[in-house]
Amino acid sequence: MSVKIRLQRHGKKGKPFYWIVAADARAKRDGKYLEKLGTYNPNVNPAEINLNIDETVEWLQNGAQPTDTAKAILSYKGAMLKNHLIGGIRKGALTQEQADAKFAAWLEEKATKVSDKEAGLTKAQSEAKAVALAAEKAVNEARIEAAKPVVEEVVVEEVVAEAEEAPETIDEAAEKAAE
Repeated sequence: MSVKIRLQRHGKKGKPFYWIVAADARAKRDGKYLEKLGTYNPNVNPAEINLNIDETVEWLQNGAQPTDTAKAILSYKGAMLKNHLIGGIRKGALTQEQADAKFAAWLEEKATKVSDKEAGLTKAQSEAKAVALAAEKAVNEARIEAAKPVVEEVVVEEVVAEAEEAPETIDEAAEKAAE
C-alpha cells in the first residue's frame, strides 16, 4: 500500500481549511485517512500551520511520499530537515546531539524570520491605514472648500438683492408701506 502525506480540504466555499493527513494514495481527497498529522489555515497572514513533526517524520521514515504542497509545508515547519538529519544519523555522519543542535538552531532562525515578517506586516498595515486616513482627510477638506464658495456666493447675491429692494431712507419705507 502506497501512503501519501497530503492535504484534506475542510471549511466552506471561499474559506478553505486543510488537515494534513497520511492517507492511502488510492483514497479520495477528502476520504478515509490513516492519521491526522496537523492543520493548515491559509486564510490568515501569515498562514497558520500546526504540525506534529515527530509523527510526520515517522511517516516519512516509513516511506510516505508527500505531495508537492504538503512537501512545501513540511519544509516550512522543518519536518523535511529533521528527516534529513535522521538519515545522517543512521549513516553515521552525525551524532544525535549534533542533529538536535542543528535542528534547534534552525527552529530559532525560522522563528526570528516569522516574527520579523509579522512585524513587517503590522507595520505595513498601520502605514497603509495612515495613508488612507490622510487621503480621506484631504478629500473631505477639498469637499468642504468646494462647498464654501457656493454658499458665500449665494449669501452675497441674496444680500445684494435685498439691498436693491430695500428703501434708502425711512421716508421711502413709509411711502412703500402706505401703498
